[in-house]
Amino acid sequence: MLMVQDVDLTPNPHALKFILNERLLNFETRQYPNKESAQNDPFAKGIFDIDGVVSVFYMDKFVTIEKSRESNWGQIQKPFINFLKIFDSSLIPAENEITVTHEESNEMLKQINNLLDQKVRPALAGDGGGLEVLGLEGYTVKIRYQGACGTCPSAISGTLMAIEGLLKRDISPSIKVIPA
Repeated sequence: MLMVQDVDLTPNPHALKFILNERLLNFETRQYPNKESAQNDPFAKGIFDIDGVVSVFYMDKFVTIEKSRESNWGQIQKPFINFLKIFDSSLIPAENEITVTHEESNEMLKQINNLLDQKVRPALAGDGGGLEVLGLEGYTVKIRYQGACGTCPSAISGTLMAIEGLLKRDISPSIKVIPA
């Protein structure tokens, strides 16, 4: 049975990170910015059925829920805990096999992802979020924040500049990072 072991605040005042007792995914991250996008995922869809939930992100052993500005956590937390108690985790869609795409075979993109895996993604996961690299065109890296980081003001400004500085320093001074 899925249970919440801990709840962490995130830098986003409208998002909480719920740490669970069981692993949900081994290597994928799943980001659902709205209820419609979660229709094929019974886990995320069930969370969206709770009034006030506006986005769901999950990976590993945690779920980050973002609430609407009008909602309060009291009306979301108890229904979420009750949902976990009755949810059959075998209904979570299977993860896709990891395959190396043409883009990932690009050496610079590999270096970027390796550096992000080592120095950025663990910190973002600690705050209930994640980071997806959408592509590389020349020296411009396009990224998408996930989970609590998706609408957090500090992710959109400070973290973006820090990521760009790290990539400029460790990979190429010509790199520019832009959000999706």
